[in-house]
Amino acid sequence: MKRVRNSIIIILSAICLIAASKSDDDYFEISKNLKIMASVYEKLNSNYVDELLPGKIMKTGINAMLKSLDPYTVYISESEIEDFRFATTGEYGGIGATIKIKEQRVLVTELYENSPATISDLRVGDQLISIDGITLENLSIDEIGTLLKGAAESEIVLSIVRENQDIDIKIVRKDIQIPAVSFSKKIAKNIGIIKLTSFTQTSYSEFKKALTALQKNDVDKLIIDLRSNGGGLLNEAVKIVNLFIDKGQKVVSTKSRIKEMNRTYITQELPIAKDMSVVVLVDEMSASASEIVAGSLQDLDRGVVVGNTSFGKGLVQQTKPVSFGGQIKLTVAKYYTPSGRCIQKVDYSEGKKSIAIADSLVKEFKTQNGRTVTDSRGIEPDIMVKSSYYNSLTEKLLFDDYISDFTNEEIKNIKDSIDPSTYVLSEDAYSRFSQFVLDQDVKYTTESYQLLESLKESAVREDRFNENIKTFIDLDSIFSANISRDLKKYKDEISFFIENEIISRTHYQSGRIEASLKYDSCVTKALEVLNVDSLYYHILGY
Repeated sequence: MKRVRNSIIIILSAICLIAASKSDDDYFEISKNLKIMASVYEKLNSNYVDELLPGKIMKTGINAMLKSLDPYTVYISESEIEDFRFATTGEYGGIGATIKIKEQRVLVTELYENSPATISDLRVGDQLISIDGITLENLSIDEIGTLLKGAAESEIVLSIVRENQDIDIKIVRKDIQIPAVSFSKKIAKNIGIIKLTSFTQTSYSEFKKALTALQKNDVDKLIIDLRSNGGGLLNEAVKIVNLFIDKGQKVVSTKSRIKEMNRTYITQELPIAKDMSVVVLVDEMSASASEIVAGSLQDLDRGVVVGNTSFGKGLVQQTKPVSFGGQIKLTVAKYYTPSGRCIQKVDYSEGKKSIAIADSLVKEFKTQNGRTVTDSRGIEPDIMVKSSYYNSLTEKLLFDDYISDFTNEEIKNIKDSIDPSTYVLSEDAYSRFSQFVLDQDVKYTTESYQLLESLKESAVREDRFNENIKTFIDLDSIFSANISRDLKKYKDEISFFIENEIISRTHYQSGRIEASLKYDSCVTKALEVLNVDSLYYHILGY
């Protein structure tokens, strides 16, 4: 009961803290409801049939309260601070490997270049059995991740199984810095590409370093790849835009009911790439700071946007400390691109949940050159590129690790060094893969067959099945899964992913990206635009 009493005292003491900045009416409502909450909390702990954990039930209440606002306003407990730090800095103490749980086995799925795990000869496909003597059976992926993380220079012992052999590996943890720029290279005569995967504290410095290196290599046209970049720090986005536009230009503004949050972000430095032609790649997973970069360059007619409509997150978050070492990350403002538009797709006001802003409320705005852009719909590309979708067999082979498992064996047959930009899977290797798959009991269903099954059910309900049974039998043979046929039919698509996996074993994430460029329809379109100056400037309204 002492824990409960202390918790109630903390809740009630919050009333006094809140009252200092509120009107009398606001204070009364807050005071009343906090007292109600404390009373309910006390009665639950005193009378509920089962033993309750006060901290757990209160955290559930906090999370439910925040969930009624928007998905980005969240409570971060003291135990979660390390993960939050990683999201903002890209740095953590650990071994530099990713894992997954498959059929109750903990498997290594990827290694970072020059990481402690790589240096200690941990390999993709290794099965983790225990960490420092702690068995991993029945542990969640988060619990295992916590065991792998730790202070730099601390030692960790992994017990693994590799090719039916039990092995112990000692690894010294280091501070792992996940690069914000995952790839940068000159890919054509005077065209370069920079892949930016996040907006952390090092994003601007990494991006500027990559851009400067490309300029020294005679690059005067640039592809900025922001696809699948979920955003991050607003200031880093502003500084990156500043590399391409004049000092004193407005990049973004924020508006809030809180006066201090109403700000305009102006470029502070002279640009280093003022005359560089720019194409920005976005997709449906490009959000927040990514949309600030893409939207600002679009509004200022400083870059052509290519790809698919972005996520549509026009909200700004800040973190504030709360009691006992926690933090609350809360939405404090909306941001607006230079033309004055807010690209937020969903209205969360007044408790609304995932309600897209109605078409009738969408407004038009003008770019610097007079091109029409709209709000409330994310960043809509100047050139739309149709998304690629992979067939059901390819997805099965990827997500159930058949390609990864085959690569674990195939990599032993590769003696020569691999060039990610030119490596092609041999016919013999694909034949070995096909046989490897045929030897497994691979179960998959095509999307068209699933639709056919729905059609059969409708035909049965309408008493039309029996009279059309021959037609359905013919359709079955056409649309049902046939692994031998599909391995041949989708050979090029499947080969790409096998090549990508093989390349990743020696060239890591940057190798994956480089190998995919030649198949990338967005990059192909960007090159088309940048290679024809008249087309580039026409799109921008010059």
